[in-house]
Amino acid sequence: MSAALASAAPLPPKPAARAGRVSLFGYLRLFRRDILSAQPGHLFRAWMAEMRTPFFRSFLCNDPELVHRVLRGPVRDFPKSERVRIGLRPLLRSSVFISNGALWEHQRRIIDPAFEGGRLREVLPAMWQAGRAAVARLAPLADGRALEIEAQTSHVAMDVIFRALFSQPIESGIAQAALVAFRDHQAAHPVANAAAILPFPKWVPRCHSRAVRASAARIRTLIVRLTTMRAAEIAAGTAPDDLATRIMTTPDPETGRVFDTAEMVDQVAIFFLAGHETSAAALAWALYLLATHPDWQERVAAEAGAVLGAGAEPDLATLKRLETSRAVFREALRLYPPVPMYVREAACPMRFRARRVPKGAQIVISPWHLHRHERIWENPDGFDPARWKTGNGREGLRLAYIPFSEGPRVCPGAGFAMAEGPLLLSMLVHVFRFDPVAGDVPVPAARLTLRSADGIRLRLRPRLPTPSA
Repeated sequence: MSAALASAAPLPPKPAARAGRVSLFGYLRLFRRDILSAQPGHLFRAWMAEMRTPFFRSFLCNDPELVHRVLRGPVRDFPKSERVRIGLRPLLRSSVFISNGALWEHQRRIIDPAFEGGRLREVLPAMWQAGRAAVARLAPLADGRALEIEAQTSHVAMDVIFRALFSQPIESGIAQAALVAFRDHQAAHPVANAAAILPFPKWVPRCHSRAVRASAARIRTLIVRLTTMRAAEIAAGTAPDDLATRIMTTPDPETGRVFDTAEMVDQVAIFFLAGHETSAAALAWALYLLATHPDWQERVAAEAGAVLGAGAEPDLATLKRLETSRAVFREALRLYPPVPMYVREAACPMRFRARRVPKGAQIVISPWHLHRHERIWENPDGFDPARWKTGNGREGLRLAYIPFSEGPRVCPGAGFAMAEGPLLLSMLVHVFRFDPVAGDVPVPAARLTLRSADGIRLRLRPRLPTPSA
């Protein structure tokens, strides 16, 4: 897209930044309501910002050199924040997403082999089958009525996870119960847990609402059932060769240990959270962006017709041909990164941009600000999938694009997500036309992931006869 056309296109929704300075308690009030609009607008231009209080110091880093230093450097220099662990503890306990040190290293040595590049072709059938089921499920709803699209993308994302992890479609009783429990957990979880970014003194008690604790307990109970059944199948030699089996039977190459059932429950919880929540959010935003940019929607539909039109189950070569869909999905991740902020701690005193960073300081890396940084990206708030073929887009991709983090703690399922998202997007747009609902503009809000504060509603109409699931 030319610069002129990009500037003429409607800007995707973005909450207004905070105006002026506020007190610490004023910031806390804003933060509890919405972490994104609580931040000042200058963070989209600053290379670094420091926040001081009587209790802590926090540094938000947008300087690409600092971002790479924190994320790519030794993990023990910048461990995951204890406050993040506290905020997510009801659901994730000691999962790989929030663990540190030797425990984290042990977990990654077991998990990483299951997501190696060569394994991707083995989960493609699960993605394809879930996509076909989603098309069949949406067909009766494609009559022009306003449809809450986040609920639909949550459904298909959970279907993919269950098929890939446990060889079960979403129609199974446990899968349906898990989908409902995750919806309840997202609704109950605060827009942002203040302890995740604002480190109160350790003597301040950390409390979670009854609804958060209850929904997390229901999810974990369901996961215990799944992992216990799978452990029995492994022992009997009847387990399917899916992700759960591979992870549960892979020994740590250094210790020879495998995950026991309790450890596996923690890991499945983060697979569900990362694989379901993030994929659902990104796919919903991508569909909204295509609905509001019909020229790009038609490009994706044309590509999908050429690549997927024959109806054959796709392979890795097919995925590579979905270039337009991949560019759209990548742009959706830039504008609406599912995890808008990563929080680490400084393990020892250091210096950032000639400033002293004390031990224990919070280090915040914010994809929300970095992906829209005015000194890095051209048209930073605009939707322009064509940017990824420009010099600025390639430079931004190298310097300031981290939807899955990077370095040693990069999301092990990043390749999985970048296959799932473009494939599902292409399958849906191939069959349906998505249109916005007049006057209904979703407002991004940081919940468990970056979702819309009140959902995303779109109108669907058929392009083609709906294939059977």
